[in-house]
Amino acid sequence: MAQSKLSSHLLVAAFDFGTTYSGYAFSFRDDPLKVQTNQGWNAGSEKLISLKTPTCVLLNDKGEFHAFGFEAENKYASLAEDDEHHGWMLFRRFKMLLHNNQELSRKTLVDDINGKSKPAMTIFSMSINYLRDHLLKELNNRTTGIEETDIQYVITVPAIWNDNAKQFMREAAEQADIDTSRLKLAWEPEAASIWCQIIKTEAKCALSGDGTKYMVVDLGGGTADISVHEKCADGTLKELHKTSGGPWGGMYVDQNYFKWLESFYGQRALERLKLEDMTDFFDLLREFETKKRSVTSDSKEMVNFRIAASLKEMSEEEENTTLQDRLAALSLQEKVSVKRDRMRIDPSIVRSWFHEPIDNVIQHMNEILAEPQMRQVTSILLVGGFGESTYVQGKIRKAFAEKRVIVPEEAGLAVLKGAVRFGHEPDIVSARVMSYTYGIARTKRFDPSKHLLSKKVFVNGKEKVTDIFDIFVSSGETIKPGQVVTQRYTPNNFERTTLCIYCSTDPHPEYVTDATCKKLGQLQVKHEEGEALQDKKFIVSLVFGDTEIIVKAITTKTCKDFYTTIDCLT
Repeated sequence: MAQSKLSSHLLVAAFDFGTTYSGYAFSFRDDPLKVQTNQGWNAGSEKLISLKTPTCVLLNDKGEFHAFGFEAENKYASLAEDDEHHGWMLFRRFKMLLHNNQELSRKTLVDDINGKSKPAMTIFSMSINYLRDHLLKELNNRTTGIEETDIQYVITVPAIWNDNAKQFMREAAEQADIDTSRLKLAWEPEAASIWCQIIKTEAKCALSGDGTKYMVVDLGGGTADISVHEKCADGTLKELHKTSGGPWGGMYVDQNYFKWLESFYGQRALERLKLEDMTDFFDLLREFETKKRSVTSDSKEMVNFRIAASLKEMSEEEENTTLQDRLAALSLQEKVSVKRDRMRIDPSIVRSWFHEPIDNVIQHMNEILAEPQMRQVTSILLVGGFGESTYVQGKIRKAFAEKRVIVPEEAGLAVLKGAVRFGHEPDIVSARVMSYTYGIARTKRFDPSKHLLSKKVFVNGKEKVTDIFDIFVSSGETIKPGQVVTQRYTPNNFERTTLCIYCSTDPHPEYVTDATCKKLGQLQVKHEEGEALQDKKFIVSLVFGDTEIIVKAITTKTCKDFYTTIDCLT
């Protein structure tokens, strides 16, 4: 059904909204595999041409959107140099606000580079709106006769995100004037897996055989998304293991680098560089983003970094000591040298910045592959911007020497291009494994041999037990897209029933008040017709298997139906 619905759209456009970088790609209905990206974002001072641009938003001193990406960084740096940046707000790497945030709501705030706050929904919607407008201008430059309503949109999201984060992203897109009926969310590891079934490289040869089972490791700027897929005989993909992962992306290498710089130059000197010479500060960030991809496991040559000469002066002023004395105090004379605006660092120090995130990824991969049902997994597909790091690739190849580790060309674009393909053919994923248990709070007849006495209540004079977790699907269960799970209910109230929907990390929770449970949202079912409670019975259906969950309720006597997506942001 979803596929036929999409067939009327002239093209599919996907936005990869990343923690560190964002971009878009598109392809037309008559040639869906010819996926086109923006031909290059100009970084400015570094003369760097990139297929993605930093996920970075600049607001002017009136709180209005001014720029996104490299343009935002460069404009803010220029303002700061002239001391005219006061009141302007620069937001960077704010996507991680949505990761595992149980308190996320429409009113959640996000801090800019100086700690000033704005509603996160506003910043996210501004970002999506910019990418959408940039796409439309690019389309108009390349061809004629395209209307905005011809476009099916796809936005990529980490598969390990919870339901409230996915809803937050959809609502941000709606605020950016994207028609929600023409928007699909694509899970990032799925999108990468889809693209690697198509490209004519080693990846396709290794992964496209019927029955092939492989692990997908999507290492982005913020998170690691790890899943296991099987290629089915009908050409679809089946998820074999629920997606899991954690905050182990490339930005944590950057953080370790800056912690090391602070230990050497001093925290105050780094703060001054950011305040007094923002251009050099951004150059520091951009150069490291490029440099960290070329670090290798076996290199013994010192790694060269360009460090602003002003940082050395600031450090010696703030620390009241020379950098040479600092080297001696830290016992780094043999491993670090500084000359004018060049710093040479021993590769063992540079590699140490990678250890924590990569060790976490490898440990998690080992835990999954150790499960008995994962024995037939023969290959590992490594994608994502952080997955382009030579050192990361080397560590994973060494840790899993018995597996075939595949890194496709342009690994950082695999998610984006796969998301375009998913938009054309959403049924290409034929089964997903549930990450959570979903169900509804229910009141049942009290059984003293099964139920807690503290849960006993009296309803219409009868002993009942409240807060029962009525399970629809369990964590780890395999579900087909669009699969409907139905339960029948007799209400306790004559006028209406409020259905409270819960999720849990436990496959078999007993009560919705268990520590593993979280309330997702609710649905009001009105059943005013009929004279007895038996006349007011209704059927509840939860629709699973897609990237979002739908709730339906139908009263059996009147056939009146109630329908909603779960509101997880109240």
